[in-house]
Amino acid sequence: MTPLIDISRKLIDISRKLSKQCDALCFAEPVTHVYNPLAYAREPHERYLSRWGGGPKEVLMLGMNPGPFGMAQTGVPFGDVTQVRDFVGITGKVKKPKSEHPARTITGFQCPRSEISGTRLWGWVRDRFHTPEAFFERFFVVNYCPLVFMEASGRNRTPDKLPVHEREPLYAVCDAALRAIVANLKPQVIVGVGAFAEARAKIALSDVACLRITTVLHPSPASPRANRGWAEAADQDLKKAGIAVP
Repeated sequence: MTPLIDISRKLIDISRKLSKQCDALCFAEPVTHVYNPLAYAREPHERYLSRWGGGPKEVLMLGMNPGPFGMAQTGVPFGDVTQVRDFVGITGKVKKPKSEHPARTITGFQCPRSEISGTRLWGWVRDRFHTPEAFFERFFVVNYCPLVFMEASGRNRTPDKLPVHEREPLYAVCDAALRAIVANLKPQVIVGVGAFAEARAKIALSDVACLRITTVLHPSPASPRANRGWAEAADQDLKKAGIAVP
């Protein structure tokens, strides 16, 4: 069996390659600013991979892309500052993106705003598994796309809203990175956190044998169902998929 430290090292190599490939891509208006936390938040991001990315994993949870007050600040998927620091146990130096939007400043672990999706997801992990060790023994969490896209107003623009000529090169490098992550972590199940992540996983991993792909509701505050009780909805979705949760 490959030593766990070697798997974590491979995840870091995958991350660095993806970061460089994404930095080489071009995006035009209405996108005015693109943040790459794999680069400017490399230290906490790679600490997350090193500490918790040893495999294999039973379940890989796949998010869409970073939120402005989550992974954009901490380098950790769904990375609400409080949850990442106090529960996941990751901190580190966060630099500035190459071009910073004045309405979306990066202050790293000093960010005063909560990332609701992150408080819900990691809060669910804490309440169900009680310790990060118990969760990461079976599960791992990554984002499909590492970039944050913003318009001139500061409004977030999700990857699926990019024009086709910008989406296709982005999806190509993200698909390749996801395939490499799966090859190293060898999960039995991919859980797309939301429909977009599930759809991308089905495309990127269509030729991977003995791999199930399913989904849970996205914990976004824009979802009325999530606002009525995301944790309970996630429990139900995972139970339907045959994934045991404490």
